[in-house]
Amino acid sequence: MAKRPTLADVAEEVGLSPAAVSYALRGERGADATVERVRAAAARLGYQADPIARALASGRTGSVAILCATLGDPWQRGLAADLARALRTRGRHALMADADGSATDETTLLGNLADQRPDGLLVTPLDPFTDRWREVAERLPTVAIGDRLSSAPAAGAVVYDNPRGMGLVLEMLADRGHRRIAVLLPQRPTTPDRPAEDFIAGEAERRGLELTIVHLPPPTSGDDSGSRRLRALLSAPHRPTAVFGLSDVFALDALRAARELGLTVPEDLSVVGFDDVDMADLVGPGLTTVNWGRSTVSETAVEMLLAGLDDPTAMTTRVIPPTLVLRGTTGPASLP
Repeated sequence: MAKRPTLADVAEEVGLSPAAVSYALRGERGADATVERVRAAAARLGYQADPIARALASGRTGSVAILCATLGDPWQRGLAADLARALRTRGRHALMADADGSATDETTLLGNLADQRPDGLLVTPLDPFTDRWREVAERLPTVAIGDRLSSAPAAGAVVYDNPRGMGLVLEMLADRGHRRIAVLLPQRPTTPDRPAEDFIAGEAERRGLELTIVHLPPPTSGDDSGSRRLRALLSAPHRPTAVFGLSDVFALDALRAARELGLTVPEDLSVVGFDDVDMADLVGPGLTTVNWGRSTVSETAVEMLLAGLDDPTAMTTRVIPPTLVLRGTTGPASLP
């Protein structure tokens, strides 16, 4: 087996010390001509830096952990792919973990990932209120996506302007004559308060809307109680004229229930989502939803995390504005 070229082999090739070669390969010291000559020799010899030695020398591994709330959700799946891609273009690689909708698994995976000593953590938290985040954020730079980590002031956050997004949806539905609206929200027993529920109830009252709140289990739970609740809701004599799901998955569930009951969308029922997942414009007449600029979210989160490796003050909160995307699943209210 051929011997793997070492830093000493490159140093001998160019007539410099191993330290000078190391600096030149990292682009930290040396004239441009010297750096070019050293890198050319390294390429010619087939030299590759030992990642373990490099990590020991720099204190960094080049890896970033991504902890997802659930990859069963199309938005989360797409966001995870975007985050990994954004890291790869910056010379980093991702360590991916999926909590699969379980706050208990999230806590376990959090410890497992931290033990692998990544340079930082990107997370879409299921339970942003647990004290465990403080411990993790003090060990490694952390950026949360979707929720601030209230117990970890050192962590950065990329959050969505949910009040603005929900306001856009309710305003659009009210303008189309809808007064009875069902809102589909996630069941998250680990979350002690429900700011989305409080806000949307206040907005509905202000606009004179009759609101029905329905809490649904996560899409990966295997629990079909959500489907039963939707069918019961949409078959009631005083049923809503519009359904607003706080995720596109919930909106798709409502479309499925409407089809099973023989309701036509949007003539009998308007449906709105909240993610603009990749398939949103392929479903039936196209799903009206709220777009958050997924690539902007991922780029913002990765840039903040990498900047925070050297400058803790870069860990701030960035708010992503919404865009309402009108498609064929919304129309005028059909019932008086």
